[in-house]
Amino acid sequence: MAPSHLSVREMREDEKPLVLEMLKAGVKDTENRVALHALTRPPALLLLAAASSGLRFVLASFALALLLPVFLAVAAMKLGLRARWGSLPPPGGLGGPWVAVRGSGDVCGVLALAPGSSTGDGARVTRLSVSRWHRRRGVGRRLLAFAESRARAWAGGMGEPRARLVVPVAVAAWGVAGMLEGCGYQAEGSWGCMGYTLVREFSKEL
Repeated sequence: MAPSHLSVREMREDEKPLVLEMLKAGVKDTENRVALHALTRPPALLLLAAASSGLRFVLASFALALLLPVFLAVAAMKLGLRARWGSLPPPGGLGGPWVAVRGSGDVCGVLALAPGSSTGDGARVTRLSVSRWHRRRGVGRRLLAFAESRARAWAGGMGEPRARLVVPVAVAAWGVAGMLEGCGYQAEGSWGCMGYTLVREFSKEL
């Protein structure tokens, strides 16, 4: 699909169930890789081993004592990711959410933005997801270009000293990170757990 065949507009209320399913599907594609990355770090392995050792005094089954901490850790991480990225945020100062639509009317992507936490931080992408059937066809780049134009317009209207866009990316989403770097974004920060990165932040001066 060529980017010229795509349009971006505000989401209609009747499209909300479809968009929510798209967001949830996007999180599912990432959550297992994020969980594997996080739980194979040395501090996490030590904590899981300690929990398993403690449970062996309570549970009769060695296998259950070994697997239960892993299951609970994976479940907690997945629930956290789904709560953070698998739902629609309320409309913010930049409007939206927006959807990418094919010429035939098929919704194939979703975007949401929010202002940064302080003056000069610019705008942040809070949701960016593309239907798995439309990936690698320019939808993500089209939504990103729209986000940049909205960020510029918002910064000008608010008298912000600079126009800037920040995009958080899960550590396992290498395709998204590559797309951002190809569009001129640079990794500027990260956050995670126990000293290990789970989410990287890419930014671009507009």
